[in-house]
Order: sequence, then C-alpha cells, then structure tokens
Amino acid sequence: MPQSRVLGVSSVVSPTFIAATMKHLSLCVLLALASPLSASPAISADAGTTAPPTAVPPWNVNAPPGERSTVQLDVRSGTWMSVDVSPDGKTLLFDLLGDLYTLPIGGGEAKPLTHSMAWEMQARFSPDGKRMVYVSDAGGGDNLWIANADGSQAKALTTEDYQLLNNPAWSPQGDTVIARKHLVGTRSLGSGEIWAFHTGGGKGVQLNEKPNWQKDLGEPAYSPDGRYVYYSRDTTPGKSFTYNKDSNKQIFEIFRLDTQTGDVEALVSGPGGAVRPTPSPDGKYLAFVRRVRNQSTLFLKDLKTGREFAAWAHLERDLQEAWSVHGVYPSMAWLPGSREMVLWAQGKIWRVDPFKHTGIEIPFHIQDTRDVRKAVRFETAVAPDQFQVQQLRWMQVLPQGNRVVYSALGYLFAQNVSGGVAKRLTTRNDAFEFYPSLSRDGKALVFVTWNDKDQGSVRTLDLTTGKETVLTDGPGKYLQPRFSPDGKTVVYVKATGGYLTAPWNAMETGVYTVAAAGGSAPVRIAKDGDAPQFGNRNDVVFVTRQGEKEEVDLFSKLVKIDLADQGRETEIAKSEFVSEFLVSPDGKWLAFTERFHSYVTPLVQSSKPISVGSKMTALPVKQLDVNAAEWLHWAADSSKLYYGLGHQLFSAELKHAFDFVPGAPQELPKPAETGLPIGFVQTADKPSGTIAITGARVVTMRGDEVIANG
Repeated sequence: MPQSRVLGVSSVVSPTFIAATMKHLSLCVLLALASPLSASPAISADAGTTAPPTAVPPWNVNAPPGERSTVQLDVRSGTWMSVDVSPDGKTLLFDLLGDLYTLPIGGGEAKPLTHSMAWEMQARFSPDGKRMVYVSDAGGGDNLWIANADGSQAKALTTEDYQLLNNPAWSPQGDTVIARKHLVGTRSLGSGEIWAFHTGGGKGVQLNEKPNWQKDLGEPAYSPDGRYVYYSRDTTPGKSFTYNKDSNKQIFEIFRLDTQTGDVEALVSGPGGAVRPTPSPDGKYLAFVRRVRNQSTLFLKDLKTGREFAAWAHLERDLQEAWSVHGVYPSMAWLPGSREMVLWAQGKIWRVDPFKHTGIEIPFHIQDTRDVRKAVRFETAVAPDQFQVQQLRWMQVLPQGNRVVYSALGYLFAQNVSGGVAKRLTTRNDAFEFYPSLSRDGKALVFVTWNDKDQGSVRTLDLTTGKETVLTDGPGKYLQPRFSPDGKTVVYVKATGGYLTAPWNAMETGVYTVAAAGGSAPVRIAKDGDAPQFGNRNDVVFVTRQGEKEEVDLFSKLVKIDLADQGRETEIAKSEFVSEFLVSPDGKWLAFTERFHSYVTPLVQSSKPISVGSKMTALPVKQLDVNAAEWLHWAADSSKLYYGLGHQLFSAELKHAFDFVPGAPQELPKPAETGLPIGFVQTADKPSGTIAITGARVVTMRGDEVIANG
C-alpha cells in the first residue's frame, strides 16, 4: 500500500511506514477535503437535478495542493534505513525520510539523489554499479523505479495500482529485478509473493505463491550465481495473523527457492526465527537476523557445513511479531571480499566484521530540506451542551409515507418525514430497543429489547394504544424480527452469545416464527440464517446465509423456506458480495445491498438460483443511491424503496429506476444527492459536581518530579 495514502491503520507497522505516513499527512488531509463525500439524498422532490460534477485534476504526488513551506534538516542519525554498497566498495546508498543518498564508505557528508514529495526507499545498486533500483510512490503507489546511479533518468519499472511492490533486489546478470508483491484479502496488511521483472518491461513473472492471505512473505535476495532466491516467511500455525507471538520460539523462517527446478526448502529455522536473508558475494555464507531473547542479532550460516553463529548483537528490534509489509528488518549488504557488511542499527550506519564480531560506525551528516503542506484544521467544539443525533438505525417509513420510525440512542422514536419533533414510542429506561420493523398496515411495530443483566426479548407495540406484547418465552439474543403480510406471525433470529455478551440462553439457536398476538410457543424453522423476511405469502420465509470458502472467496445466498411444505428449502439467489437481500411485498422485486450501495432487480422465478450483483447481466439492475445506503426497506405497495444514511432519509421509486415500469418518465432521473434531514438535537449528558482523587503518586511532566501524596 502506498505510504502516502494510508493513515490510521490499527496495526503495528514498520518505522518506514510510519515515517512515510507522517511525511504525507498534510497531503492526505488536503486530498480528503478536496474530494468530500456528498451527503447522500433522501425523499427529495428535486432528485435528479444535481449540479454537474466539477472536474478534478489528476492527482500528482509531487505537486500536491495547499500552502507550501520548507523544513530544514540537519541530522546525523536516522530511522529504519536500508543500506547498500557499490560493487567497488567505495560508496554507500541509503534512504532517510523518503529520499535517497550516497555516502563515501568512510563517512562524511551525504549527497542527495532524490528530492521530492514522493517517498523513495530501499535502493540497491545494479551489479555493474551504473544504475539503481528503488521503491517510489511517485506514480501514486509503491512501485519499482530504475535510475542511473546518480539519480538521473528515473523511470518506473512497474505500474501496479493495487498489488504494490517493495524490497527489490537485482539478479547477478543485472537484467532482472525481484521484489515482494503485496497481496491483500480481507485485511489491508496482508501477505506477499516474490515476482521477477525484466528491466526491458513487462508485467512480471510470479516466482512463488503466498502462503495464505495474512501470513507475510518477502525480503527476497538472489544467490550470487542467480540460481537460488532466498526469502523469509511467517510460518506460525493457522491462516490468520495474530499479535503477541512468542519470538523466543519460531515466527519467521528463511526459505530457498531453486529457480531451475522450482524446489523450495526451509533453510534457516529454529528459536528466534530468521529474517532478512543476505547471501555473501562468494556464496559461502548467508547473513540473517535472529532474535536472541529480546535482542535482534546478526547471524551467519555457513552454506557448506550448515553451522550458524551469532556475528553482531547490536541490531535494532526486528518486526517479527508485527506486520512487516516493507520487510522485517532494513536491508543490508556485504562489502566486496565477503568479509565485512554495512547495515543500519541504533540510528547509525555501521561497518561490521561478522567474523570478529566487531562494528565501526560510519558517520554521516545530512543538511537538506523537506517540503511540507500546511494541515487544514477546523475548530471543533469539545463537549458541547447539545449535539445533533445523526446515527438513526433501522429507519422504517409508515405506509402513508408521512412518518418514520427508527432507533436512536438505544430507544425507539417516531417523527414526521418533513421534520418536527421526534417522540419516543415507549417510556422504558431499563433496556435498549433495537431492530424496529413495521407491519404492512403500519398499525404495529415489532422490535427487540436488550440489557446486559436480563438479556433480550421480542416484542410488538400497538402504535395506536401503546400496548406491548412479549412474544418470546425466555431471555436470549434476539435479532431482526419481521411481520408476515397479514400481521399474524413474526419471524426472528435467536443468536449465540460470546465476545461482549454472555453465552447463556443461547441453546437451540436459529430462525423462529411466533404468533404476533403472543401466548404461543415459538417454533424453530431453520437452524441457521439471517435477515428473515416474508414476501407476498404468509407461509414462505426468506433467509440469507453467508460464508466463505476461503478468505477472499465469499458467498451469500437467499433461501426460501416453504412452511406449507414441511420447511422445504430452495435457493433463490446467490452472490459473492451481497450483504443483504430484500424481497418486495408483492414478491416481484429483489433489492439488495452490495458494498454499502443499494440495488434493485426484478425477481424472476427460476429452477436455478439467480446470480445477483451490481454487475449482473441476466436481469436489469439499477443502483439507487449515490454514496451509500443503509436500512433499506420497501414501501408497503412495492412501488418504492426507502433507505437512510446518517440522519437523512431517501426514497427511490421503481418508475424512476426502470423505463419499463408503468408511469416511468421519458428520461429517468438520477439518484438524489441529498435526502430529507430527520433526527433531533439531544442535550449532552454531562457530569455535575466535583470528584477528588487523593493519596495518589503523581508523576509529573516536569523533569523527574514525582508528587508522593497528591
């Protein structure tokens, strides 16, 4: 993933990634503000009259908008620096704060090779020393670039826009570069594969396969004869990345791929793991990093005898326990002669003799500048006396179309769609109220309650009298209740507990029906399923079932349960990405949600399930929203759909979606950009009085000052 694009990832990432993020922080803020999300439309009468979009110029990483300023650099140390050495052993090549530098092998003033807003890193000299390959996001994402050794004539070798690249390494012949390609499934910091790219061009050749979608693989390096490719891989059990792994055991191993036979062998294993394989130029040794207790240590492996020994114990901590998209340790290099190495540790560059276990600092000095952009900030009130309630959940519009019911702040409210005062539908304060759903005639509401002590129940509410009726026969975790067309039956889900809720009262989970009048025992009609609903029949229930064959091979299907035929099940529709199906009250249409957008298509009876999705071709399909849609639900007469986004309510008529629907205008309008604002203003819950915490030991921020009894 391009460093200049990703912020706020809730995972541990490399210092390089963090530094790159900070370099581009102000740019990201400006970009977000330059491309705001529209507020998403509602039941507005002027739908389709939105202004034409303003043309947005192509984004240029090196020419961002905003107020420019320059920061002076005067540094003699750096963080997470990749280091290489020229073939003649006279010049070092390294990265610092997103630019590339050269340095005499004896140290001194560093010479900049790049100087731009783009983030450049992990540079490596070509075997003849005339060129270098490095990683840059100048094109919008991390790709491989090749330039002359002095930084001139830079040109992108790869142009990936999703499966981004890092950790390049030259083949001994200098005509090929291998690198790690980043692959993601359901988690952004995924796994890797090794790919080879000819310097003459092309999309690359895959050398190996990712272990799965979450265990990392990378840090490739050629053997001096070009036959083998070394790389590191997370070999901990399972397919999911986990934190808090024990580095005293084995997390990473180093593997060796034979490019002639395709054979792969685990070459370096054992306690402390093994990362950053770096073969010596004479082919006799493999340098690598291993954790010894809490200390990352440089090791050597004799490739003839197999002997492994500690060479230098002063490295920085590697990233074996964390995500390591850009490598588990910064790249290092052997000097010609295969007796010494150059590497980064403790903020410095070191010349290490791994056979004598000694290291000498190579001093460097950088006087340079960095361009930054001023961050855009808006004044935000902290702890205001009142706030606008914007999270309105499970919006339901009454059949007359003039009122809407929803859950907000954990309770049920009703409000005119034209605005006005939102009024609570109940007076309880001992339980939250979720999943409201209206009967087809709009006279009753079914919902669930929840509190942590008594757990939940399914209830109906007569909207005329205010009378509540409990339908369930005991506490549990109840979800998604819906009325049958005649209002006499309610279907709901009984779910398991765990995670944040107690596991008790979770026996016999599944999909249930119960009489809406109460007084009868619920009946389980299926052991699994979500979002149960009725179409045009009282004896047919539809449920959604979802799963995955593997991390990125998902499936979702709509299943019909015929209550009049001993619960016989028939798969009606299937999809890869649909998260919600919604059958119209007349049974003729199918609405669905895919990746937060809402769609509708005719529901055709078929002996085989219909493949449904935003790009389906078997039947006409129409997207209903502009930005996103939640709480999708049908009007009682199946003529339109309603949905919400934040505190806005939207509607979409079928005749405005398809030209074959009776009453459709000659030119179909576009979906509305803005909806009807509903919701209400709530007084903030602020504490009153004063609480004093006494007798505490207070560590202040004033030097080493400690107040013993504060």
